[in-house]
Amino acid sequence: MLALSSGLLRTGLALKLNQVKRATRSYLRDRTDQATGTATSYAVAAGMFATAGIFLIAAILVGATALFRWIEINYGLFPAFGATGGLLVAIAAICAGVAARRLKRPAPQFPSLASRLRVAINANPIKPARVETATDTATAILREPATPVGGARLPPRTSRPGPVVDSRKMQAGLLLAATLLGWAAVRRQQARRTAP
Repeated sequence: MLALSSGLLRTGLALKLNQVKRATRSYLRDRTDQATGTATSYAVAAGMFATAGIFLIAAILVGATALFRWIEINYGLFPAFGATGGLLVAIAAICAGVAARRLKRPAPQFPSLASRLRVAINANPIKPARVETATDTATAILREPATPVGGARLPPRTSRPGPVVDSRKMQAGLLLAATLLGWAAVRRQQARRTAP
């Protein structure tokens, strides 16, 4: 009987551990997605800065000469320098502004690791529809008399008699201890939540 109880305990702990692992994996996946998004934003911003540079160079090479010459003929030498330089600076400023706005995008919000672990630990590993079946199975296990597993023989008694253990009392004691531990854990958790 004690072996079955410890098996149930091990199964319950394995379910809880599995939930904690899944919560941790989910958190790490979200952090990886966030890092990937940040790297993408920086890559796009770098591309926009490069584009700003390319436009600046292209504008200088292609349009500056023609614009400069036209303004020089119509308005004079110094207005031609000013208009050409102002136009090139405006194009570079627009590209730099788009790149800076791209970098200032807010990061996505998602639950923290502590929150996910708390939910995983507090979650019931048994689906609500299966609670009755699990309760019936646990009750049936506790009501069965303790028998050796697989028909194994008990070791021969020594000449010195050992203490006689009533399996029903042992089951009741273990059940009471588990209930008290669970009650204490719930009380402690409620005290933490209400504490300032």
